[in-house]
Amino acid sequence: MYRHVEQRLAQYIREFLQRRYPEATLPNVVIEQPPKVELGDFAIPVFPFAKPLRTAPLKIAESIRGEIGPIEGIAEMQVAPPGYLNIKIERGWIAAALATDQKPAIAISAGKVLVEHTSINPNKAAHIGHLRNAILGDTFVRQLRFAGREVDVQNYIDNTGVQVADVVVGFTQIEKKSRAEIEALTRQPRFDYYCWDLYARVSQWYEQDKRNLQVRAQTLHGIEDASSETAAIAELISTAVLRRHLETMDRLDIEYDFLPRESEILHLHFWDAAFTKLKDSGVLTYENEGKNKGCWVMRRAGTARAGADDSPELATPNKKKANGSDAIGDDDDVLSEIPLKPGVDIRPSGISEEDQKVIVRSNGTVGYVGKDIAYHMWKFGLLGRDFGYRKFYRYPNRHECWISATEGEKDHPHFGDVAEIYNVIDTRQSEAQNTVIEALRGLGHNEAADHYTHFSYEMVALTPRCAAELGYALSDEDKTRSYIEVSGRKGFGVKADDLLDKLIVSAKNEVDSRHPQLSDGDRLSIATQIAIGALRYFMLKFTKQSVIAFDFKEALSFEGETGPYAQYAVVRATSIFKKAAIDPDAFARELPSTISPADLGEFLRGESATEIWELWLASSKTSYVVNQCIQTTEPAHLAKHAFQLAQLFNTFYHRHPILSEADERRKQFLLATVAVVRRELIRTLAVMGITVPPIM
Repeated sequence: MYRHVEQRLAQYIREFLQRRYPEATLPNVVIEQPPKVELGDFAIPVFPFAKPLRTAPLKIAESIRGEIGPIEGIAEMQVAPPGYLNIKIERGWIAAALATDQKPAIAISAGKVLVEHTSINPNKAAHIGHLRNAILGDTFVRQLRFAGREVDVQNYIDNTGVQVADVVVGFTQIEKKSRAEIEALTRQPRFDYYCWDLYARVSQWYEQDKRNLQVRAQTLHGIEDASSETAAIAELISTAVLRRHLETMDRLDIEYDFLPRESEILHLHFWDAAFTKLKDSGVLTYENEGKNKGCWVMRRAGTARAGADDSPELATPNKKKANGSDAIGDDDDVLSEIPLKPGVDIRPSGISEEDQKVIVRSNGTVGYVGKDIAYHMWKFGLLGRDFGYRKFYRYPNRHECWISATEGEKDHPHFGDVAEIYNVIDTRQSEAQNTVIEALRGLGHNEAADHYTHFSYEMVALTPRCAAELGYALSDEDKTRSYIEVSGRKGFGVKADDLLDKLIVSAKNEVDSRHPQLSDGDRLSIATQIAIGALRYFMLKFTKQSVIAFDFKEALSFEGETGPYAQYAVVRATSIFKKAAIDPDAFARELPSTISPADLGEFLRGESATEIWELWLASSKTSYVVNQCIQTTEPAHLAKHAFQLAQLFNTFYHRHPILSEADERRKQFLLATVAVVRRELIRTLAVMGITVPPIM
């Protein structure tokens, strides 16, 4: 409801000003939240309107307050110098809407959203860094679905790359295993752990003799030949490891709809189709000389055309292609007009050598970015080709996950051809992501490029204490660092399943001590919910661009900004109803008949009710915060919302003896407060992928 009132307030003010000043071009109405609730629930700075309206901010604010008329849900407006409108919500009105769980209709953008996340190389066990990607992506999917969007979840599988080739080298060259022996190993539990250790050994083998890298190159070529024994072994290994990855993520309630594989992008000739379009449009050009001789290149994302800094009017001539992109580089006379900077070598393509991004190497092999361009053209329905599809993994809830194939099943869901794309990939992939966007723009698909978002994030490391707990030997220097970086190639890191197992064991020790009367199965179930809640919350509470230093003790704490703290607030709220022998969900459903808007308004009125009003106001913001997360691609806002709700509730819990309240009407109001906060906390945590155990 908070979001609904905010949007309506902004709309009314803008329409009022437009009527008063019909000739003016108005900026957007910006609504802020005052530092103290006593000042109001909304604050609107009027300064941006002063210049276009040629009127003093205070005068504009006074005219709005005095002439705009009544707005449903708004109690009063106050003018504050030097030019603010402080606005208070009608507390009883919004509380009644919140108590009855009203959900005003909102405009939902058309079209399907595609979120790609996780994308682990299928060559070894998933590690803690992969968990951050998957948790961020899954939470963003949940937020989009909460907001009413249709979402496809994809997990791109690079099953023909260097990492898979290295494990194939390990099995065939170091361990000398046959295909049959490897197949037998894939059926062993946690085959991905075996590959983890082997991958580190292969890296050491390369370091011992650089000539061994020739074997990698040969293996890569073999993998690309679908009919080869090498390709069959790579398929065997990558598929077995991929299945383990899905099992690991399933422990966190993370699901996928479709697993597109790089092998099908190659075998179904996605790149060939994209290559033709890129050449025909001039996005790709062939180099006849220089360090990139024999390569197909495109302009590196974010670089200006040569000479643009010195002569922008010449660097952007009035020649356009049919698709709207610049025609610079196609005519010698245009190139000759561009003043060169010292040391800048202009190629026939019109791209300086330093600004070139190689897409196809001189040996004819296409790089990762080229295949990614083709893949994203398919995502937007711009390629004219499609995958084959077959069922690969069925989740406990019967949801089917599909995988790409050269020849698939006849009946399958429709994937691709989406309106928006969010790629959850770490910050190190920024250049590659921007290159794909640049290619889309060069092809004339500006709308697609505008709806392509790189959902970037920083790495996950370990605190020295966490690394020591996991058994890693640390130097004196390591012990003084703020975090220890992990390296899968060196075999140093935390496997995702090991992390989950250790968190569950730690949580169960706490549950065992608190609830020995419960069965071991019940204690394990509760511990698992706490552990997963702790992990997911820990990964979400930091902003995306923060390096996370993971720590067991901090994540599992029942105090402070943690998952267990938020879960415990819900358990505490539930216990109030349990003591009163009331079903909390039934009570919440029956609120419209048990408490009136007048009662809510009465108990929320005045300074004495400010503390409780803050709790109701925070509870009304769930949809508002989810929308904020989507707009900024920053799930951390929701973690902050959950923590704030839990904090405010715990303060309320300690200050108000609810069940012993003598005034029955006030008691019903206090119970209504608990019911609303409990519902919103459960809802918020669910969007974060966190469930709440019955007791803690």
